[in-house]
Amino acid sequence: MDLNCKTFGQGPALIILHGLFGSLDNWVTHARKLAESYSVYLVDQRNHGKSPHAEEWDYDVMAEDLYEFMDQRGIVQAHLLGHSMGGKTVMRFAGEYPERVDKLLVIDMAPKHYKPHHTAILKALTALDLKQIGSRQEADAILAKDIPQASVRQFLLKGLGRDEQGGYRWKFNLEVINRKYEEVLKNVAIDFPFEKPSLFLYGEASPYMDPADFGLIRELFPQAEFVGLPGVGHWIHAEAPEDFLREVHRFLAG
Repeated sequence: MDLNCKTFGQGPALIILHGLFGSLDNWVTHARKLAESYSVYLVDQRNHGKSPHAEEWDYDVMAEDLYEFMDQRGIVQAHLLGHSMGGKTVMRFAGEYPERVDKLLVIDMAPKHYKPHHTAILKALTALDLKQIGSRQEADAILAKDIPQASVRQFLLKGLGRDEQGGYRWKFNLEVINRKYEEVLKNVAIDFPFEKPSLFLYGEASPYMDPADFGLIRELFPQAEFVGLPGVGHWIHAEAPEDFLREVHRFLAG
C-alpha cells in the first residue's frame, strides 16, 4: 500500500505514526522542530488521512504497510514513534522486524487489550448525516449533543474534508473503523522480546497507561524506560508539547 507521507529535515530517520481518527497533520508542528536533528517521516496509516482505504485493518497489515513504506523509500533502519493506535503499530513492527528499528518510542499506549471507549464517538459520527451539513460549525453543534468535550470534537473535525462535489466527507474510513473497531482494541502479538532501547512516554492523568502495565511491557520490551508526565492526559504532544519534545530528544540522543 502506498501510504501518504510528508518529510522534514535531514539526519537519522524518524518515522511518526498517528492514532485513531488522526492523520499526519496532527504532527506537523512537532516534525518541524524534530527536523533540526532528524529526517522526519510523517505517515498517514491506512484508512486515515490521505492514505488509501481498505477492508483489511489490523495491526498485522499496518505493520506490513510500514515495512513496505520503508522499503519504498530505501530506509534500512529508523527510530519509530507511535501515539495510541500508532503505538501499537510500531510495537507490532518492532516485534516482527527488530533489525529495521533503531529506537522505539511508544506514546501513551500499552500492548494490552483495551475495553471499548470510543463507542459514543462512533455512534455520533455514524449518526451525523454529512449530506445535510452546510458548515463545520453545524457539524460541531450536532456532535456536541453526544460529544461534550470541545477538544475531542475539534480533533475529530480535523478529519472532515470535501468530496469532489464540494460536500463533506470523512478522511478516515468510518465504515471500516466502525465495523472492525475491535481490531484496534486487541493486544499486540509479539513472539520474541524486542531487545533494543524503548521509551514508553505517558500522561499520568491518562486512562490508557497504568503502572500495573509495566510488568507486561518489560516482558516484551526488556529495555523499556517509563516516563510519566504529571497532570497530562492521552494527548501528550498537544497538552505538554515542550515536555514531550524534551523527552524525545533526550531519549534519541542518549
